[in-house]
Amino acid sequence: MITVTDLYKSFPMGGQTLTVLNGVNLQIQRGELIAVIGASGAGKSTLLQIIGTLDRPTKGTVHFDGQDMFQLSESEQAEFRNRRIGFVFQFHHLLPEFTALENACMPALIQRRQQVDVEAEAIALLEEVGLGARLHHKPGELSGGEQQRVAVARALLQKPDLVLADEPTGNLDTHTGDALFAMMRELNKTRGTTFVIVTHNDKLSAQADRIIHMQDGQIV
Repeated sequence: MITVTDLYKSFPMGGQTLTVLNGVNLQIQRGELIAVIGASGAGKSTLLQIIGTLDRPTKGTVHFDGQDMFQLSESEQAEFRNRRIGFVFQFHHLLPEFTALENACMPALIQRRQQVDVEAEAIALLEEVGLGARLHHKPGELSGGEQQRVAVARALLQKPDLVLADEPTGNLDTHTGDALFAMMRELNKTRGTTFVIVTHNDKLSAQADRIIHMQDGQIV
C-alpha cells in the first residue's frame, strides 16, 4: 500500500544541519496496524507527517498505491489527504464552539458533501465509538477520552485507507488510553483500515501487528 524509499529530512539549525530522518525504508501493507516506537527525537512524528504529506522530505520518495506523493501539487496533496488519510494527534484539535457531531462532520463538509448524508454517517460512527448519547455536547463537556473518540470518528468519516495517529493516548490516563487503543484495534479489524500509530506505551505497541523501532532517524 505504502512504500517509503531512502527517506531523509534535515533542518538548518544554528549554521549547522540537523538530520531528523536518515535513510528510512519502509513498506506498509493494507490492513496492518503498525506501532512506531522510539525515544523522543528519534524521527517518529516527522516520518508520520511525511507519509501523510503534511511535510516534504529533503530526499527520498513516498509511494501510495504506486503514486509518488511528492509529484503531486499542493492542492492535489490536500485533496488526497482529505479523501484517503485520517489523522489523530495527541491533542484532539476539536473546534470548541462546535458539537461532537459537528466536529466529526467537518472533513466531509469541507469537501462540500451533502450535509444530511454526512450527518447520518457521522452519527453512525459516533455511535460505533460509544458516543451516541454525546452527539450534541461540545468538547468542553466531554472527557479527554471522549474528545479523542470524536477525533477518531472525524478521522474515519471519509472512509480513509490509512489513519496516522501520533501519540493518541499520550494525554489520557492508563484505563482510558487502553480503551481508546482497543477501539482503534477493533476498527482496524472490522473496517480493514490501516493504522500507523506512534506511541511510547510498550503495552499498547505489543498489541500491534508489527512494531517499527526508530533510533536517530533510522529504523533499527
